[in-house]
Amino acid sequence: MALTYHNNNSISNVTSFAQVPSGSPTLLSTATASSSASIEFTSGIDSTYQVYYFLFYLHPNTDDTSVGLNFSTDGGSNYNVTKTTTFFRATHREDDTNATLEYRTNADLAQSTGNQPIGEAQEGESDSNLSGSLHLFNPSSTTYVKHFIMNVSGTGNINLMENAYIAGYGNTTSAINGVKFFGNGTTITGTIKMYGIK
Repeated sequence: MALTYHNNNSISNVTSFAQVPSGSPTLLSTATASSSASIEFTSGIDSTYQVYYFLFYLHPNTDDTSVGLNFSTDGGSNYNVTKTTTFFRATHREDDTNATLEYRTNADLAQSTGNQPIGEAQEGESDSNLSGSLHLFNPSSTTYVKHFIMNVSGTGNINLMENAYIAGYGNTTSAINGVKFFGNGTTITGTIKMYGIK
């Protein structure tokens, strides 16, 4: 790797760093759903980027339902990657009667091909939604398992605020080339943007 030398006397005089990567996200795709069963990304996930970053706001259209996530290694024909995950959340009710910080054993996975919940018992009212982000790391590797982290903010069906932190790995050395968000027992409305980060 070549070294870049700057002959300025102070950092304030440096006008550019030509060989320092910016790491800025590049928007690759935008998907919008209107009472749809799912939103899938089956193109654009390849070795071009080391990190794929998804920003979303989704509205489950039925009370007391959840939104789920899964991955594919065959371009979306199957969403059944084996996953091990953790899920913990903080909640606070509108009437201030209860606030919790808890690990959710019913929302984690242990070597399961099932769907990962990303919001539990969401409210289906028209002014409610589930918003958050997903980082998927090095999905095109054929050497390592595929780590991901999520931070999600949602409105629960008993008038509470939920802030969930989810992390895990897809236990496969096959390249992940598909990502699916969907409603569990409901349809979803909203938008998801996929970015690539080098």
